[in-house]
Amino acid sequence: MQRMDYAQAAPGAFRAMAAFERYVRECGLEQPLLELVKIRASQVNACAYCLDMHTKDARAAGETEQRIYLLSAWRESPCYSGRERAALEWTEAVTRIGTAPPSDALYTEVRDHFTEAELVNLTMAVNAINGWNRLAISFRSEVGHHQPKGPATA
Repeated sequence: MQRMDYAQAAPGAFRAMAAFERYVRECGLEQPLLELVKIRASQVNACAYCLDMHTKDARAAGETEQRIYLLSAWRESPCYSGRERAALEWTEAVTRIGTAPPSDALYTEVRDHFTEAELVNLTMAVNAINGWNRLAISFRSEVGHHQPKGPATA
């Protein structure tokens, strides 16, 4: 059961998070990549609310069922590009920063696929979804009501 509606309880905090999310959406990284990052971080954090939302959004944007289903096993799955693999590895390292911070080797590998600005923006995307995960989990946001905006709902 939902503990509270955090957007209603602290609208200024919600507006700040929404502005952060807007930046991420408009930062220039590919939307399919951003959805994969959001789903993977939400899997790592076990955030049902965000998994529901971002799998629906990814499908609405044209992502395949196979790539969504295989995301938790992306290392063994051949359907992700080198850039996507680098982003997923970075996502996991940044999400688990307290136990396994990004190594120099990982940084070098990711820099082969992302410019400096893109890597900052990727890290901001990971930070944003981790923030949303923490809000949704802490306040037990109700799962299942998200309706994506886009081709699947048109």
